[in-house]
Amino acid sequence: MNGIIFDVKEFALNDGDGIRTTVFFKGCPLKCIWCHNPEGLSSAPELYVKRNGCRECGLCRRPCSHEECRPFGRCTKICPLDLVKIAGKSYSAAELASKLLASKDIFEKSGGGVTYSGGEPLLQSDFLISLAEKLHGKIHQTVETSGYCAPAIFRSVAKKLDFVIMDVKLADSTLHKKYTGVGNEKIIKNLKWLKGSGVPHLFRTPLIPGITDTEENLLAVSELVGDDKIELLPYNHLAPAKYESVGRKFTDLINEEAMSVPNLSIFKNATLRK
Repeated sequence: MNGIIFDVKEFALNDGDGIRTTVFFKGCPLKCIWCHNPEGLSSAPELYVKRNGCRECGLCRRPCSHEECRPFGRCTKICPLDLVKIAGKSYSAAELASKLLASKDIFEKSGGGVTYSGGEPLLQSDFLISLAEKLHGKIHQTVETSGYCAPAIFRSVAKKLDFVIMDVKLADSTLHKKYTGVGNEKIIKNLKWLKGSGVPHLFRTPLIPGITDTEENLLAVSELVGDDKIELLPYNHLAPAKYESVGRKFTDLINEEAMSVPNLSIFKNATLRK
C-alpha cells in the first residue's frame, strides 16, 4: 500500500513536543481560503515552481528523458536553483517507516517524534494506519487533523496514535461551509468523541482576521472545547505567496485590518502561539 506525501520536514518544532519530523500527506477535503499549504490540496502529484529567484533561463522547458517529468512537461531535475519540483511522492508504508526510524535517537533524546499533517492525513487513512502500526511502540506518533471524515475512520486512526491535534476553525456550520467548503457536522461529532475517548489531544483554532478570531466564534468554540486544552494560532501572512507555485490563485477575502487580539479569558485552558 502506498501513500502520496508532499514533504517530510525534519527538525520541526511547532507540531508537537520535542524535535519532530512532520510528514505532509497530500490531499484535503477542505478548501480553507487561508490555507498555507496549497500544494497539499490536490491528492495527485503536481508541479511546484518557485517564482522568486527564477532567472528565466528556460532549461526546465527543454525536453528531458526523465520518466517522472513527462506528465508535467517540465524537467524537474535541471534547475540550477532547484526551483522546479514535483509536489507529491509515492511511498510504501515500509519505506516511509524506515526513513522515519532513522531519527529515532533524536526523537528519544528530545521527547519528540513524528507528526502526520497535510493536507488531511485521514484522507489516506488506510495508509496512515499501516504506517502507524509499523512504528507503534518505537516512535511517538501525533496526527494533525481537521476532523472532517467519517466517525469510524476518525476513531480507528486516533486509537492507533499517541496524540491527536484537531482543528476547531468555526463553530457555525454555515460559516464553516462558506470559508472551508464543507459543513462542520462531522467535525463536531468527532470532537465530542475525542473529548471523552481518553486519547491524549489538543485542539487548535487558527486566528483568521475577521473570520475565526471574532469574539462570537471564539466564545462558541470555547463552549465546544470546554476544559480541554486549546492552542490559538496566529495568521500566517506568508500563505498567499505559495499559491502561484502550484498554479492556483489565492482567494483574497481576508481583511488583515480586522485582526484582533484574542481574549484568552474566553477559554478555560488556552495558550497563544507566539
